[in-house]
Amino acid sequence: MFLNNHSYYSLRYGTMAEEELLALAQDYGCNIFPLTDINNTSGCLNFIRRAPEYAITPVVGVDFRNKAEQCYVCLALNNKGFLELNDFLSKHLHKEEQFPDIAPRFQNAITIYPFKRLLEIEKEVFAENEFIGVSIDDINKLQLSKYNCFKDRLLVLHTVSFRNKRDFNIHRLLRAVDNNVLLSKLSKEQQGKLGHQMMSVSEIEKKFEDFSHIIKNTSQLLERCGIQFDFSSNRKNQNLSTFHESKEKDFEALVSLCYDGLPKRYEVVSDTIQQRLKKELSLIKHQNYVSFFLINWRIIQYAKSKDYYYVGRGSGANSIVAYLLEITDVDPIELDLYFERFMNLYRSTPPDFDIDFSTWDREDVTRFIFEEFGANGQAALLGAYVTFQYRGAVRELSKVFGLPKYEIDKLSSGKFSYNRLDELSKLVLRYAKYLEGLPNYVSIHAAGILISEKPIHYFSATNMPPKGFPTVQFDMHIAEDVGLYKFDILGQRGLGKIKDAIAIVKENKPEVNLPNIHNAKPFFVDARINAMIERAECIGCFYVESPAMRMLLKKLGVRDYLTLVAASSIIRPGVSKSGMMREYILRHKNPERRKRAHPVLWDIMPDTYGVMVYQEDVIKVAHHYAGLDLGEADVLRRGMSGKYRSREEFLIVKEKFISNCRERGEADAVIFEVWRQIESFAGYAFAKGHSASYAVESYQSLFLKCYYPLEYMVATVNNGGGFYRAELYLHEAKKLGGIIHPPCINKSNIETIIQDADIYLGFQHLQGFEKRNMINLLRARVQGKFVSLDDFMERIPMSIEQLDILIRIDAFKSLGKDKRTLLWEAYYKCNHLAIDELQPQLFRVGAREFVLPQFTITDLENAFDQLELLNFTMYNMFLLLETPPTNKVLVAHLEQYKNRVVTIYGYLITAKNTTTHKGYRMHFGTFLDQDGQWLDTVHFPSVAKRYPFRGKGIYRITGKVVEEFDFLSVEVIKQERMPYVSDPRFDITYNRKAFPKLSTITH
Repeated sequence: MFLNNHSYYSLRYGTMAEEELLALAQDYGCNIFPLTDINNTSGCLNFIRRAPEYAITPVVGVDFRNKAEQCYVCLALNNKGFLELNDFLSKHLHKEEQFPDIAPRFQNAITIYPFKRLLEIEKEVFAENEFIGVSIDDINKLQLSKYNCFKDRLLVLHTVSFRNKRDFNIHRLLRAVDNNVLLSKLSKEQQGKLGHQMMSVSEIEKKFEDFSHIIKNTSQLLERCGIQFDFSSNRKNQNLSTFHESKEKDFEALVSLCYDGLPKRYEVVSDTIQQRLKKELSLIKHQNYVSFFLINWRIIQYAKSKDYYYVGRGSGANSIVAYLLEITDVDPIELDLYFERFMNLYRSTPPDFDIDFSTWDREDVTRFIFEEFGANGQAALLGAYVTFQYRGAVRELSKVFGLPKYEIDKLSSGKFSYNRLDELSKLVLRYAKYLEGLPNYVSIHAAGILISEKPIHYFSATNMPPKGFPTVQFDMHIAEDVGLYKFDILGQRGLGKIKDAIAIVKENKPEVNLPNIHNAKPFFVDARINAMIERAECIGCFYVESPAMRMLLKKLGVRDYLTLVAASSIIRPGVSKSGMMREYILRHKNPERRKRAHPVLWDIMPDTYGVMVYQEDVIKVAHHYAGLDLGEADVLRRGMSGKYRSREEFLIVKEKFISNCRERGEADAVIFEVWRQIESFAGYAFAKGHSASYAVESYQSLFLKCYYPLEYMVATVNNGGGFYRAELYLHEAKKLGGIIHPPCINKSNIETIIQDADIYLGFQHLQGFEKRNMINLLRARVQGKFVSLDDFMERIPMSIEQLDILIRIDAFKSLGKDKRTLLWEAYYKCNHLAIDELQPQLFRVGAREFVLPQFTITDLENAFDQLELLNFTMYNMFLLLETPPTNKVLVAHLEQYKNRVVTIYGYLITAKNTTTHKGYRMHFGTFLDQDGQWLDTVHFPSVAKRYPFRGKGIYRITGKVVEEFDFLSVEVIKQERMPYVSDPRFDITYNRKAFPKLSTITH
């Protein structure tokens, strides 16, 4: 009886989840019920999946609207009708066109025109599948209307958007947010009506008691509608089923590619390798994943043809087939990777392949995928829901209630006393809780691409975001529910660094013959590289440069590939929070400690001393320790994260895990400790193959850092850095022998360059310097170097503000004049020659030479210019202090101060905020000492509260030197940020002649 019903996927309009809508329909005795969200089909598949649980036959459609104005409501008669509606909706969303007054004549969908809308457009002829929707408000007008004679076309069109008055209030707030207006200014046309609530069928029938034929028409229409998707555990894979003309040819091609790859990957093909390959090929064929592997292979082949660097990871890295197809560079035989994590007969999903490219290469690879596989509308990016977060909701609601900015900032910061707030502010906070978690808009999944056998619009409408590729309106969980499995194509700066570093080495050291970077095995046994890892000298290197990883490398004493593989997963939040990271370190360093391991867990995981480190450890423990079959074990692994946690099948498996262990005679204390470990980390830990893929890339970058450190640091800077700021990587380059220069008009490019050991910063680092001027400068320089300021100004029209930036950063240093003289000349000439930025000078204008006094410019003034224009200085930061350091304690001295209190100065690099088990805030700090060495600090809650960080700068730190597993840090007792000297450029008391040179000392 209800044809137009909205969930909260009617974005910034609806208020109910699709499950809540189904529960409401069940409560009111409905057995057939449609979902018709406004210009959106996000909720349709989950609505169809969940409807049988509520004894409801689902119907899906779309409420088509131009902004808030309703055009028509359409319902799919079947799956073909859903495809038609999605095609129509997507076409208009892609082009951002308004929907026409008259809908297309759908073959498998019906169109319901609202009675009031028909009066406006005066439509009088109706096709077979076109109807007139009459609301309760329209009943009185219908009797006198010409549409009353279309008795077989009349339907009940009562909208359901709310459960109660609170929902309606939330709706009005959402509409105000959507329209960016004060709630008091929200027009009636932009909102629904309070009466758009569910009512009993008897109430509807009473309202239409004089029009019983309308009730009958509506019931009959609903009976005509139906839609089917398979959500069962044995559902068919909906991905593109064949790569070639048939499945047989696909399998032949896969086998051929694997056997071609054997001699490339293995010098000796052992029986173990042969058996593993046959086992995998047989299972891949049985599970119908042949095309999945071939598509990934094709993507890699394209990338290699373009010389794009990539890393294949995910659970697919456990596969020898993936290794032979060069999808991954991880040898599963060498690492004894667990086959069942990659695939088993019970697993309903294909293996994960996360393929990383550099950020720039990724866009072209994505384009290739859509051209190769999406020509018939079979490819789309995967969607993701961006939901309202509490603080953001507080800010948005504060605006629509008209609160002043200072009040908005106070409420959104959370720094207030609730009891001292006025009623309006309390109302904001209350309704922000209601908004929290509601979808705000549909975005794009970070990496997922769908390639379907059927047209994508068979499953969903698509948006067209700025990336320019159609994007489905549902997320990865819904995609998997219906049998669509994503291909993950990610962008990663680390690969850009490796690719660029190789190019820079070839240019800067053309005599060098670089090894094949994709063959990382020689790097694993390189003594110089492993010694560098053991010392944690990994700044700039993929995944191993963060303070936490640097700490772990030192604590473990990592000096080989296998231990680095383990470290890559141990560092993940789940393992560390479970307490098992510390236990792993203890067992790694102390063989006696390993005897504490549970005998069964030791047998399952001897290589990690009976400690769960990898995702597949969950499967192993569930299968061998708790007696679950492999399918149940995989449900357990997947159930540890995200939306799966609340699903019924996960809860059933959890109960079976506990009961099976009890039947086996395990004590509850042991069972629940094992369960705690599983629960705490399984959603965050890596698969071993995934960790190995990370370790391979780490070794590739470590090789370059070890043997070509300056070139690698330049590549790091040019790729946006990594964990740290560009300043840190330049500091590292300086430590490694690099000579850092500011941007130079005659040598620098947009990006940073290196010539021998001289590193010239790129113009892109200059704050406020326009890109067009960078391009114009490089184009003009093709004709020859600049020989004077006049020459530069004549060849490159530029505003004085832009010219000022170049002069103050010392970009004209190669011309032999000091920058203060150049500034005087530039300002005079710009004022008198009236340089036109858009029109270069046709003729050289004679420039007058000036006799200026000899200027003194100190390094301190240069340092402050650099701080302003680069956001960092190339001078030693410690010499900018107002008061020089009062002691000389350095990190190198901490060993002799163990368990004693010291005072040490540190330049803040980064601070990690975290919480204790009791919810108190604490910090981990990372600094550079006066000698440029790493200083690590711990700030427990009482200290963190009393001595907070005050931003970038140098701190005087007093604390106790502590050691854990040979790793030294300082437990802070107090700290204060030290003031810099006043800016000499604006200090009239500054004595230039008395200030020493800074450049004699570098950190």
